[in-house]
Amino acid sequence: MARDTTESKQASLTDVAALAGVSHMTVSRVINGTGPVRAETRVRVNAAIEQLDYRPNSVARALVTGRSGTLGVVALEANLYGPASTLSGIEHAAREAGYATTITSISRPGRSSIADAVERLRRQAVEGIVVIAPHVTAARALEAAPSDVPLVAVGGGQKAPVPVISVDQYDGARRATEHLLGLGHETVWHVAGPEDWLEALDRERGWRETLQRHGARIPPVIRGDWSARSGYAAGRSLVGEQGLDAVFVANDQMALGFLRACTEAGVNVPGEMRIVGFDDVPEAAYYTPPLTTVRQDFVEVGRRTFDLLRRRMNGGENRDRDLVVPELIVRESTGLS
Repeated sequence: MARDTTESKQASLTDVAALAGVSHMTVSRVINGTGPVRAETRVRVNAAIEQLDYRPNSVARALVTGRSGTLGVVALEANLYGPASTLSGIEHAAREAGYATTITSISRPGRSSIADAVERLRRQAVEGIVVIAPHVTAARALEAAPSDVPLVAVGGGQKAPVPVISVDQYDGARRATEHLLGLGHETVWHVAGPEDWLEALDRERGWRETLQRHGARIPPVIRGDWSARSGYAAGRSLVGEQGLDAVFVANDQMALGFLRACTEAGVNVPGEMRIVGFDDVPEAAYYTPPLTTVRQDFVEVGRRTFDLLRRRMNGGENRDRDLVVPELIVRESTGLS
């Protein structure tokens, strides 16, 4: 006996038109908002859509209206707090405005991988594209971005060829360094992030130039890879250095590892060493001791990213760069609470 598949068959525009007793054109006008329709007819069509659970084809709708109600995001495959929180902030802002989000992940941020990801999103008729570009190579790849689709970058650096939204990493590093200098330390050491990350470079530059402005000695940089393990290794290599009593660590995960190294070496934080991190991960307030850190407002980053992209989609302003100001959160790792 043949199986009845009528219940599982997806309803078509023809089905909606037949049930509502109207033409295909009228249904299309109701769905896409492209023409006048009498109020009672609109009610009848919407009732048919609901009864049949009709789902319009977004690509076909985009061909008619030029609007798909979908944004594309190119994101790096990573479980790091910053990129993941940035993506969450963008999704939240888009959802609040009634947009769906299609995400294309890339494993390595190269010119070809980003170009391929952008092209895949274009084929899905997205209205605009956000590229989360924390890497140096990702920012360079944006030079080949297509001009026929609105596109903005998050964290694309100062020289990105497209509009950029980012947290002011330089200012965050300045705040962290000045906080430690203001506590009476002669200088501040730095555990930096990877050299191919724009955020790491901006934080390092903010630290270095702040020391220069204050006439402080600039210690050698110890570089990690954002992981707690690399922060622990940095702490093991630095603890015992003469004059080491204040450290700005480029993210909270590495700061966690650094704190562990201090504990193992019997160095009291904040009694003998003061430490500042960056990010304000949810666990930072529960480190031992609770971590002073620089908070990035990823919800605000998402909101501004979406707002700028929407203005570009509507043919509006094309601002080059918009910076979100970070906040220093003072806790016990610098002796204050």
